[in-house]
Amino acid sequence: MIVFGSFVTDNAIPNDVDVMLVMDDAFDASHLRGESALLFDHQAADTHFGASVFWIRRFAILGDVEDMVEFWQGKRGGGRRGIIEILESNS
Repeated sequence: MIVFGSFVTDNAIPNDVDVMLVMDDAFDASHLRGESALLFDHQAADTHFGASVFWIRRFAILGDVEDMVEFWQGKRGGGRRGIIEILESNS
């Protein structure tokens, strides 16, 4: 399962896109090729897709996914940013 979180801004002209990927514990990015592999290399994703992509395996999360989302939702100056969550479905 892959959980995508995309952060939403109220800025009329945002200058970037931030994406958080939460991967299954057994996920191994070294097997990826092409554009898929670029998503798991932060600098390459920024250059190629124009997005800041952050990823983590579930076992590395302190707490649970909800705790992680709450942390990432906080803004440096206070307040919270909106997040869109997209879940992979096996149906």
